[in-house]
Parts: sequence; C-alpha cells; structure tokens
Amino acid sequence: MTPRLGIALTALLASASAAHAWEPTKAIEIVVPFSAGGASDQMARTIQGIIQKNGLVSQPIVIVNKPAAAGGEAMLDIKASPGDAHKLITTSSGIFMTPMTSKLPVTWKDFTPVAMLAQDAFGLWVNGASPHKTAGDFVTAAKSANPPLKVGGTGAKREDQLLSIAMEKTAGIKLSYIPHQGGGAASVQLAGKHLEATTNNPAEEFANWRSGSTRPLCVFSEKRMTYGDPVAGDQSWADIPTCREQGLDVSYQMLRGMFMPGKVTAEQQAFYVNLFKRVSETADWKEYLARNALVADFRAGEPFVEFLKADEKKHEALLSEAGFLVAK
Repeated sequence: MTPRLGIALTALLASASAAHAWEPTKAIEIVVPFSAGGASDQMARTIQGIIQKNGLVSQPIVIVNKPAAAGGEAMLDIKASPGDAHKLITTSSGIFMTPMTSKLPVTWKDFTPVAMLAQDAFGLWVNGASPHKTAGDFVTAAKSANPPLKVGGTGAKREDQLLSIAMEKTAGIKLSYIPHQGGGAASVQLAGKHLEATTNNPAEEFANWRSGSTRPLCVFSEKRMTYGDPVAGDQSWADIPTCREQGLDVSYQMLRGMFMPGKVTAEQQAFYVNLFKRVSETADWKEYLARNALVADFRAGEPFVEFLKADEKKHEALLSEAGFLVAK
C-alpha cells in the first residue's frame, strides 16, 4: 500500500456514517491459494456464507481454489489483475514465505491490504495413546530417539516445518519432519500412529481430538487460548498450556487476512474494509473463531500495514536461519 492510499483510506474510514462511493457491480471472486477443505478454504467459505446470509452485498461471492506452486498460482493471478476490485485473495503467512522460498516474482506489496481477520495458533499434537503427557516428555523422548521422531505438517518450507526446526534448535534435539498435502492428511497419519507428532493448527486436529485419536500437549502461542467451552470430554482450548509453560520456548502465530489486487481506488478498498468489519461482528463469525480456536484480531488501514511489515521481517529471519531463503 502506498502512503497516499493509506492516508486516503484512513480519511474514508473516519467518516463512519458516510455512504460508499463504490459498490461491486458483478460477482466477487475470492481466490484461495490452497486446496478445498483446508483451513484457508474453510475461512473463505465461512465468510461467503455470512455475507450471503446477512445480505451484506448485492452481488454473489464465488470461491476459486488455486493451490498450485504452494499458493504461487493464486498470488500471480492477483498480481496480474491490477485495478480489478471484484477480486480478492485470502491468505496467511504464505504471502511472505512462498515468494521468499522460491523465485516467484511477487510480494505482498504488489497487492492492496484490506484487513487481517484473525491469527491462527499452532499446537504440538500427539496420538491419543501416546505416553507423552507434556512437551517436556516429548523433548526427553526426542533426545534419545534413534532414528529421530517423525513430526508431520503441511508442506515443506512452511510454518509447520519452521516450528519443527525451532523445536530442534531450542531443545537441542533432532526431528524428522514429514511434509503432507495438508494438515488434515498429517492428522490422519498421526491418528494412525505413523507419526509421533504434528504441528497442526487447531482446525486441522479438531475432529481427531474430539474422537480421542489425537490430543494436544501444548500450543505455540505467547498465552493460552481463551475459549472455555468443552471440546474433547471436559477439556477446552483454554486448558491447553503454552509450550513455553512446559519448558519448550517456541511461539508462533499465523495471520489470516484479505488482500485486493494493486491499483484499486481508496473507495474500493474502503468498501471491503467495511464489509469484513461487518462480517467480523456477526455471531456466526465469532462462533467460527471459537470452533477453530482462532485468535480474534481485526486490523485494517495502517495498523494492518505495520503488522505486515513486522511479520515480513520476522519470517525473513526465520527462513534465513532455516536456510530456506532463495536469492532473487
């Protein structure tokens, strides 16, 4: 976002009761840079349902999945659509990581930031019958394991593998990271005892935790989650300790946000900021956050841009330390 566009957006948002000068005139396409059924796809379709249920826009919402090249296909599609205010992309920290770990000629600065809707926590999960009760138990087992314990996650050179590497460096252990097509596939392998652990986010382990097939040891967040309703037996998300509480000093959360192509107008950007703000205030959205243990965190305008700048630097440092950065 250019400074001029950011200033214009701030001015527009300050006029809370002003009518928007622009509204969509045809179907709105939300591009998801991952396969159908994944956490990003679930979020997009939840938003689609909320918008349609509450009549928040007069035009239909169309979800288009473009998972090729670790989301690179979707990012290039948005880059190639400058000025198209009927197209959006929902994305996560892959918006930094995919270009940084490939020669993909695109960055988030090629897009127009709209809003961050939430942050996603990650956990250290084991099989329901695992002898490990704490992160400390897992680390102790990993120190003597030969061959190394198998840890599964979504893809290579992504958040899950960075967490695996962070655990290795922090605890002085060696792990064998196994990439999968998605967190759901990794969870299935964990439930089948083909893995020792996963670093999945809550949405990816929710069903298997409820069934008793898997269970969390800790969450990689600065503080515990706040959702207190029972999920598995009498356990809630709030009952899961942080990994730091259990002596494993690793923390990470992933943004979930919306972007438009570059070169849209401030009025068009402001329309979608207002739309997603209204989505975030619905009971259905709050229920979705609670069900998937997402951290509520709505940011737009300059606060979102500042978050993106800081998060980009953080991911660049993490990828550099892991040896995953690709020279451009």
